[in-house]
Amino acid sequence: MTIRSRIVGTGSYLPERIVSNAELTKTVDTSDEWIIERSGIRQRHIAADDETTADIAYQSALRALEASGVGIADIDMIVLATATPDNTFPSTATKVQAMLGMEHGAAFDVQAVCSGFIYALAVADNFIKVGQAERVMVIGAETFSRILDWQDRTTCVLFGDGGGAVVLEKSEEGDGIFSTHLHSDGRHGNLLYVDGGPSTTQTVGHLRMSGREVFRHAVVNLAAVVDETLAANNFQRSDIDWLVPHQANLRILSGTARKLGLSEDQVVITVDRHANTSAASIPLALDEAVRDGRIQKGQLVLLEAMGGGFTWGAALVRW
Repeated sequence: MTIRSRIVGTGSYLPERIVSNAELTKTVDTSDEWIIERSGIRQRHIAADDETTADIAYQSALRALEASGVGIADIDMIVLATATPDNTFPSTATKVQAMLGMEHGAAFDVQAVCSGFIYALAVADNFIKVGQAERVMVIGAETFSRILDWQDRTTCVLFGDGGGAVVLEKSEEGDGIFSTHLHSDGRHGNLLYVDGGPSTTQTVGHLRMSGREVFRHAVVNLAAVVDETLAANNFQRSDIDWLVPHQANLRILSGTARKLGLSEDQVVITVDRHANTSAASIPLALDEAVRDGRIQKGQLVLLEAMGGGFTWGAALVRW
């Protein structure tokens, strides 16, 4: 008997405030054309002043629970991916646990920046496979607007805030997550990082990025991990129905699709409306494609991401 974890519900949440490229041009030395040409981004959502990562994660979790038909009493664990936690500690996951009224099980954060949701999904999937949990809530949530240098036009225009969640459940039916594949290479940490932290500057710091180098590594690493994931499960690139990638940059998405021989119609794209929401981007895109009916039962869905660290990974799912 093969035990897998199956996604039985998805949910997402975006802050109400939408900031267009045109609005950014009033405070940042940039233009709508410049942003679109380099990233494909037209707008992003920005959290309200009193809105936290935990708030965004909580709303995403509620929607995933509703979609799954599962009650919070049936959730054994919460794994929350974020690079923008509410506090150094406690974990944002435990705050969400309390907000959901969950007084049992375990809750903890995972930090792998833009690859965070894939890492969190892998952790949850393995807890289910070894029999230590039957249902796990996996969340990706970010308030990246809080760590942006709004004077740096090369980075501040690229990111947004939001959250997404899935409910994983033990399955013996043969569908679900076939495998997850995680990688990292710390030698490139200085190409995408935040220049602050408790043990270094004792401040939060701001995001810094060498965009051209990140782009070069991303296209190569993402194509490689996709092929690794397919080979591990005896599938071909042509077997993929949907690619749900981390929404970093439209050029990266297009480049990855070309490398894989996929049509852009097979790629779920939200970066134009959400910008880069780091660990939240995959569950946000996944929820959109599930709710609008693009992703159907029985289809093969591949999730992939790369983020600071560098970290990268992929997951293959039979929906």
